[in-house]
Amino acid sequence: MGMGFGLMETLFPFFFITIFLIVVGTFIFMAVSGASQWRRNNQSPVLTVEARVVVKRADVSHRHGGGSMNHMHHSTTWYYATFEVESGDRMELNVTGQEYGLLAEGDRGRLTFQGTRYLGFERDTASGGADFH
Repeated sequence: MGMGFGLMETLFPFFFITIFLIVVGTFIFMAVSGASQWRRNNQSPVLTVEARVVVKRADVSHRHGGGSMNHMHHSTTWYYATFEVESGDRMELNVTGQEYGLLAEGDRGRLTFQGTRYLGFERDTASGGADFH
């Protein structure tokens, strides 16, 4: 019995520290990645191009918390729209819920963006819109 208890005393701190370092490392990595992307976006030119809305999607994440007496549920929704430009290239950009509601698949118009940052979409008012597939 004494030997098993000693082994547990030795392994628990090792596993605790390892898991702690993984969590902290992941947090630091995500913070640095986000800051790097923000910086790259700020250094990118603001572009406006003819584009078509190809696909819209929403990504919902759910969180459950609280004890047995307190059932708290929280969800976050991220909205994305994929645009296709004249060259045939596609880009998926994060949009606000309000913009998501205004966009429809097949809409044609002028997309304004900066790096990976969506800045706006001005829909063509003429029927037919831009002439590309």
